[in-house]
Amino acid sequence: RKRDYEGFLCSLLLPVESRTSAFALRAFNMYPFQIKDSITQKTTGLMRMQFWRDTVEGIYSDNPPHQPVATELWRAVKRHNLTKMWFMKIIDEREKNLDDRAYRNIQELETYAENTQSALLYLTLEMLGVRDIHADHAASHIGKAQGIVTCLRATPYHCTRRKVFLPMDICMLHGVSQEDFIRGKQEKNVRDVIYDIASQAHIHLEHARSFSKKVPVKAYPAFFCTVALDDYLYNMRKVDFNIFHPNLQKKSTLLPLYLYIRSWKKTY
Repeated sequence: RKRDYEGFLCSLLLPVESRTSAFALRAFNMYPFQIKDSITQKTTGLMRMQFWRDTVEGIYSDNPPHQPVATELWRAVKRHNLTKMWFMKIIDEREKNLDDRAYRNIQELETYAENTQSALLYLTLEMLGVRDIHADHAASHIGKAQGIVTCLRATPYHCTRRKVFLPMDICMLHGVSQEDFIRGKQEKNVRDVIYDIASQAHIHLEHARSFSKKVPVKAYPAFFCTVALDDYLYNMRKVDFNIFHPNLQKKSTLLPLYLYIRSWKKTY
């Protein structure tokens, strides 16, 4: 609820038998995710990643460490027969990302998103008892959209720490330097960079929805995270792709309502 508010709200809309497992999964995901911002030395980050790698190994050997999240995750793995590979992909990809450098291109950002956000969605689908190629295809695109939006949302925060992770190829295309973002510039070429990146997220969402009729309805609750993505991209358009606009930093008070409507309509 505190660290992943949107994930928490989405988990509330899952069937009762999957909800506790989803909370455990979301809590697990926050640990590797937060490591990068909480360390000053890469070695410390590598040690913490190794702890979670060992934890997953312990869970699948029926010997989880005495840690609340690990215990709940062990129960979830037992209950839903979750695939170990997805947990390891999340940890491995977060570990690779400990290197403080910008993505060379949008494909690199999408690969990171696929191995973290999409992997999380594949596990959520397993919790819902959905093993379907169309649902997996949708999860892949939605995860990529989520990764791109997360990168955009975090940009103002990263800039305050003199760091920019936006894809370098798109920045170069528009003649924008990292320093332009760090200084909070709002010229048209800076906004064009954001427009191009946001458009890629929108394309992935459209792809995911293009075959929604083939996706089992049972899978839809796993994809309600699209509500927050739509909301952010809509607000981004309203402020003409000014990534530093204060309105983009506010928590959406109407998000619970939007989520409820989407779940009632049974769409994603």
